[in-house]
Amino acid sequence: MTRLPSLYAGPIAVALIASPASALPTSDTPPVAADAEDQGGEITVTGVRQPYRGTFAVVEIPQAISEISAETLEQNVILRLTDALDLNASIARQNTLGGLWDAFAVRGFAGDENLPSGYLVNGFNGGRGFAGQRDTAGIARIEVLKGPAAALIGRGEPGGTVNIVTKQAEIGRTFGTVSGQYGSFDRWRAEGDVNLALTSTLTARLIGYGETGNSFRDTLSQNRWGFLPSIGLAIGPDTRITYDFEKTRTAVPFDRGIVVLNGNFDTVPRTRFLGEPGDGATVARATGHQLRVQHDFNDKWSLLLGGSLRDTLLTGASSDAETVASRQKLFVDGRSLSRQRRSRRYDSAHGVVRAELAGDFTTGALRHRVLIGADHDRFENDQLFLRFRPPVVAAQGSDAAGYILNLADPVYGRFPLPVPGRQTDRVDTQRATGVYAQDQITLTDRLQLRVGGRYDRYSLRVNNRLTGVQSERSDSRFSPQVGAVYRLSEPLTLYAAYGEGFRANIGTDVAGTIFAPETSKNLEAGVKLTAFGGRLNGTVAVFQLDKANVLASDANNPGFSVAIGQARSRGIELDLAGRLPGDIDALLSYAYIDAEARSGVLDPNFSFRINPGDPLINIPDHTINAQLSKAVKVAGRAGSFGGGVQHVGARAGETGTRFALPAYTLARVFGEVDLLPGLQLFGTVSNLFDTRWFASSYTQLWVQPGAPRTVTVGLRAAF
Repeated sequence: MTRLPSLYAGPIAVALIASPASALPTSDTPPVAADAEDQGGEITVTGVRQPYRGTFAVVEIPQAISEISAETLEQNVILRLTDALDLNASIARQNTLGGLWDAFAVRGFAGDENLPSGYLVNGFNGGRGFAGQRDTAGIARIEVLKGPAAALIGRGEPGGTVNIVTKQAEIGRTFGTVSGQYGSFDRWRAEGDVNLALTSTLTARLIGYGETGNSFRDTLSQNRWGFLPSIGLAIGPDTRITYDFEKTRTAVPFDRGIVVLNGNFDTVPRTRFLGEPGDGATVARATGHQLRVQHDFNDKWSLLLGGSLRDTLLTGASSDAETVASRQKLFVDGRSLSRQRRSRRYDSAHGVVRAELAGDFTTGALRHRVLIGADHDRFENDQLFLRFRPPVVAAQGSDAAGYILNLADPVYGRFPLPVPGRQTDRVDTQRATGVYAQDQITLTDRLQLRVGGRYDRYSLRVNNRLTGVQSERSDSRFSPQVGAVYRLSEPLTLYAAYGEGFRANIGTDVAGTIFAPETSKNLEAGVKLTAFGGRLNGTVAVFQLDKANVLASDANNPGFSVAIGQARSRGIELDLAGRLPGDIDALLSYAYIDAEARSGVLDPNFSFRINPGDPLINIPDHTINAQLSKAVKVAGRAGSFGGGVQHVGARAGETGTRFALPAYTLARVFGEVDLLPGLQLFGTVSNLFDTRWFASSYTQLWVQPGAPRTVTVGLRAAF
């Protein structure tokens, strides 16, 4: 499906032609000046403004927001978005489709199990589609915007929104870094980031990475590469043009993890692969473009225009444990694992155009900072899914009929690979248009009020090529928000907010019925801290989220969904980051989350009963991540060292049963030292004490084990 949707080809092509070499922003830094934490002063835009945010200091926003910087990612040698999000306790890992996509829950809510978790890249949706797990190359920072953002962004998950801000061209400068690293399991990686000032107003930033190596899982290897260039053009002092390109490829075997029989997490070693090496790698590809233009009319008003196109394609086959008990011989003899064989071709195209006007004006004694915007997007999701599944145990007869793998002594390639039959063959096309407005009113020098809302209209057309059934649905919704911020004292600010949201459900049930959108309500209040002259910042928040029209994937009909009713999540969070006395950098994130079903229904996946009060899958009650680091001198040379700890509580590993994943605590250490001017040695040890842990599960037969102790060392050169 790799093509340019006609709706966007015209305006984006015109914009590309109109700007020489297309372009990009001026800085990786946040778009507010360093003194923005002082609410009494003016906020100055210094680069391309992030959409939906306006010119607000974080303490002025009635919402819990935390950031993960590129420096933190570099310190910990974090290479995947999934691992980066572990640093925020409000985010929990979910089922990753055998390691082929990013899946996470924010404040207990995970979204559609049949699609990757949605996230934004520079304000545009980059999580839709099937591009493999996001690499951290080229990331300047990760913003975790908690609570529903539907009043501005629209169509989002109520728990929160993850926005990735990429490294962008810095006008008029030439600099760069290159690095190479070697890690456990014979993993090699090279990465480069070079900013080239072509003229005084035109700059190109070239970012790329390549990675290859094995895994702690038997027989598995991986190959990944990406090219992420950007171009920045300044047209006078008031206009910035930004162009970003994305080309990535990930090739990894599809891996559903291990089985846990009768609650025994030692049923098989964590290294044992239960698929079939003969299936080869599953390959995920992405090609994307972003174009943004910002024009500042004056120091009060600015306009942001943008467009995004992204195509993804995932292809491959896998051999997975059969999940239906009547077809699973393992439950009879405790050693013979009946398996399905699956083949996938998931193709998607996503396009967005958007515009946003930001202004600052007064009416009498009141100051208004407004955002007014509109966007339109088109998402096409084309899925071809084939499956072979073993017959019921009584009819299996031979091991070949059940595609059996002996857990104790696996022999790969024992049987010819079964030929799967067509199970899902359909295309979903969603169109959505939204308009929004927000006004943050300064009532006094201490009190600000935020009011806003968004109106969305969307349509979904589903063409089931397997059954010949075509379905259509259109809907619209208004999502309001209201919030208040009160500056209690110099270091403390109180806030409270209420918002409503919705997320349009993609796909249908097996009969072709399109579901009503998920709807949500959120109530949140908290305290924000700014101490030591802005060097230490934190937030304590309490919240409650209620969601209706929740869906789950249909295990008997992969690619389709079923309704399971209502859910609720409530809890308390603490996020703290900055520099303590003694020049110690600190990061602390804690969350208590009580996420539960609020409807009594029959679980569609495994026919278990879900009762009100049952916990949602993969959501721990308690999560904490803490980290300390300090700059030091090593033999007279500059360096730093630090360490961290992450604790994740026990959580449900399957809906409707008592199967639970155990709690775990992981420790890590890291350090770096300058060998020569511009040459740095770095290293990290994750899972320092080689803890046996489990990242997530979908059922006791699909449990993802976490990596053992992993060591990485590398060299980084800068110029």
